[in-house]
Amino acid sequence: MFNTIIKTCSVRASRELLRNGLIRNISKSSSTSHTDNRRENTEQSKYSCSKWSRLRRHFNNRALSTVNATIAPKIKSSWVSKEESRDFMAVFPDLVRDLTDVPEYVDIPEVTKRFAKVLQYNVPCGKKTRGLTTVATYKLIEDPSKLSDQNIRLAQILGWCVEMLHGSFLINDDIMDASKTRRGATCWYLVDGVGMQAINDALLLENGVYALLKKHFSDHYCYVPTMELFHEVIMKTSMGQSLDILCTVDQVPQLDYFTMNRYNAIVKYKTGFYSFQLPVSLALYLAGRYDPELHRQATTILLEMGHFYQVQDDFLDCFGDSEVTGKKGTDIEEGKCSWLVVLALQRATPEQKKVLQLNYGRRDPKCVETVRNLYEDLGLPNTYAIYEEESYNLIRTNIQQVSAGLPHKLFYKFLESIYRRDS
Repeated sequence: MFNTIIKTCSVRASRELLRNGLIRNISKSSSTSHTDNRRENTEQSKYSCSKWSRLRRHFNNRALSTVNATIAPKIKSSWVSKEESRDFMAVFPDLVRDLTDVPEYVDIPEVTKRFAKVLQYNVPCGKKTRGLTTVATYKLIEDPSKLSDQNIRLAQILGWCVEMLHGSFLINDDIMDASKTRRGATCWYLVDGVGMQAINDALLLENGVYALLKKHFSDHYCYVPTMELFHEVIMKTSMGQSLDILCTVDQVPQLDYFTMNRYNAIVKYKTGFYSFQLPVSLALYLAGRYDPELHRQATTILLEMGHFYQVQDDFLDCFGDSEVTGKKGTDIEEGKCSWLVVLALQRATPEQKKVLQLNYGRRDPKCVETVRNLYEDLGLPNTYAIYEEESYNLIRTNIQQVSAGLPHKLFYKFLESIYRRDS
């Protein structure tokens, strides 16, 4: 019986993915309405029961294994070599000095000392995907005769500007979400002696971006478009953050707002522009590539990748290994409008929706476990496995249609770097 349900969900999910391109809407599973209060209580206790939890995990793991058995092992991407990563890291100390060893701030040494600590704690400790992507993209698209050490260093500086902006967003995001850990360490605002001063620290990081751009690019032809791009992306990301926050009222998630259209908009503005469009567009500007059609086609593909990446993130938040991801997933207790809860609301019976209403957005481990068990009962791990493979293949198909003069290799390598990731 359970395997039949899983198989039905898998077929329906696969059909929706193929019809809509990159999963923009998944049909709600058919359900029968029940109004008996005793049934609601049974539904609630069912998802809290550890025995049921173990059984569902068993069947979902088997479903995932069945799906993955037909998938070729992931090819390790050579997007960035270890040497390139070391070269990128070697630039960071110089940029810290550029921002803190400044003659005009010599009379406020306690501030510059703190700024250095903010930079060292929040910027270089992640995967640095965005920054490294900026450099790798520039190397792929630039005329080989112009790939001088000086120009590569400029690309590295732009990459670190993206990483600083990312660090700024993460500080504020952790405060708003009351997160505890980030990248395997304590969130900055929870570090002894920091507290809400972290808000100003995030501003230091953001404004440090413009200080570096002025110092290293003020006489470069890409200075103005690069500055404008950072301003534009910061505005869009802030809009996305606001849309995310408006999904809750007085810290209570408004499940009626949790539609796929709203989720897509949050992902596009909060994640897609700064994590995917920004690094590539910066590299294009540095290489002197300003054609609007080129940027339009690149942005279309990159925003699709951003959506793919965020769905992965939502799944890993709930089902990933915190020792691998570097943080404890908190989407359920924070009441986030995540891909999983949107699908759950589309598929749930009235009784299952009641379970979500009673448990979603509550900072109680039992409530979190209840919601996670409901996700498993609805077969969402299996649906995710299908989504990941279908989306990957569809993005590759879309890449083949890019015709504005960008090398397809650029997008393939970017896609491979995030495909089937576990952190």
